[in-house]
Amino acid sequence: MEWLNYHHLLYFWMVAREGSVARAGERLLLAQPTISAQLQKLEKSLGQKLFKKVGRNLALTEMGQTVYRYADEIFSIGRELQDVVKGSASGTGRRLHVGIADVVPKLIAYKLLEPALQRADPAHLVCLEDKPDRLLAELAVQGLDLVLCDSPAPPTVKVRSYNHLLGESGVSVFGTTELADRFKKGFPQSLHSAPFLLPSGNSAMRRSLDQWFNSRGIRPDLKAEFDDSALMKAFGQGGVGLFVGSTVIEPEICSQHGVEVVGRLDEILERYYAITVERKLKHPAVVAISEAARNKLFHGPGGASSSARAAR
Repeated sequence: MEWLNYHHLLYFWMVAREGSVARAGERLLLAQPTISAQLQKLEKSLGQKLFKKVGRNLALTEMGQTVYRYADEIFSIGRELQDVVKGSASGTGRRLHVGIADVVPKLIAYKLLEPALQRADPAHLVCLEDKPDRLLAELAVQGLDLVLCDSPAPPTVKVRSYNHLLGESGVSVFGTTELADRFKKGFPQSLHSAPFLLPSGNSAMRRSLDQWFNSRGIRPDLKAEFDDSALMKAFGQGGVGLFVGSTVIEPEICSQHGVEVVGRLDEILERYYAITVERKLKHPAVVAISEAARNKLFHGPGGASSSARAAR
């Protein structure tokens, strides 16, 4: 069995954090040649280069970034262990690594994850936002406990995963008071030629909206497209155009962005999934997230609660 030298891993972790061997040496009270030699031994034992030269500085290679994430987790757990042994830990909550697809609205992500923080033994959340395919790749190597997304994992992604439907929400159209006054009357046909802000084409919501517009012969005046829903709402708050959002968070959207509900597109539903490598949810924080989504967030007006289902 090959053993990992954790002293070498600690030196690597410190160099990666500090950005240079010199600064790491100051923190560790070790000479630079000593640290450099230990880094070389670590790279040799792993069979991978962990750093590359960028000018006078060191930068992590792709493998170095992966090793750093694991090292950060290892030493963080070590600190928690020391706290528990010393009796000074405030709690023993398990870490929960969550990947949040960039198409999921920030407020929805917060409301979905909030129950994990409200447990008697609250989880320590570690959130990563990225494209769904990259997050699923991290899930495959157990770098994440779950991925929040607006669609199931596609069959083209070669990841053994299960899609747990958290719930469904209707879709509402929002706008500033001036735009709302103009387009409420005659809704939804009033949306024809109305200035509109839309999610980018890589989202399930955009595909649903395009189908809905086409089915009704409505051609909005598209002003801008966005990957980031928060940025889209900021433009909407500025009066650039109408925009859509989840009906279940209508009050929050109106309050935060100073806008009004123009109307609701009842035929369109947003769906949110927790994608995991488990057929049956086991992590207590993930179970709390699933139960709260079904029984609270998507259970009221604008939401369609659904029993959590797992499908390969």
